[in-house]
Amino acid sequence: MQATENFHIPVIGEEAPAFEAQTTQGKMNFPGDYKGKWVILFSHPADFTPVCTTEFIAFASMHKEFEQLNCKLVGLSIDSTFSHIAWLRTIKEKIKFRDLENVDIQFPVIADLKMEVSRRYGMLQPSASDTQAVRAVFFVDPQSRIRALLYYPLSNGRNFQEIRRLLVAMQTTDANKVATPADWQPGEDVIVPTPISADKVQERVDSAAAQGLRCEDWFLCFKPLKKEQVRQREKVGV
Repeated sequence: MQATENFHIPVIGEEAPAFEAQTTQGKMNFPGDYKGKWVILFSHPADFTPVCTTEFIAFASMHKEFEQLNCKLVGLSIDSTFSHIAWLRTIKEKIKFRDLENVDIQFPVIADLKMEVSRRYGMLQPSASDTQAVRAVFFVDPQSRIRALLYYPLSNGRNFQEIRRLLVAMQTTDANKVATPADWQPGEDVIVPTPISADKVQERVDSAAAQGLRCEDWFLCFKPLKKEQVRQREKVGV
């Protein structure tokens, strides 16, 4: 039965599983404490491990950027609060990664000694490890829904620029009712919704130029969205 729980992974569109937990910043009621905000909930295998240390420094260096995007960071591992605190102090006092040093971890880190949160979010995968959470990333939107998830193996660190890019892409999609193409970056063209009826298809074909659309065919049309517009929406957290 426990193995089944380990493999349950919340799916996109599902309500984020609720839990209460102790963190390095006190008690947390998730996702209730974060209503109206985006959250990136991420797990790491263990404290005082090398890859995780570089990841925490990377996340901490981008903390203000995520705050400006109305997004909170929440970390987790199957370690105690005391272990977390000791590790975070070590990072600040002793560790340099690339050009980053004296890094202060300002987001909460969940103590999950009983593995309850890890099981609810499918972070424990016995084929990888029975005692460590894999590198999972869950994007939770302001309505407390799971919007995206990423999984990495224990051996490889995450790409934090991609985590930020995906967050901005989802916020842009929500705010503008558009989609984003492969490798999209703020300032590049976005994709407008595809017509869903024959008459709308013809209307799209006839009026594309007047609407400022660039169409490869009726089902694939782009429109410009200035980088400044995206940035403004980022600031207000939409």
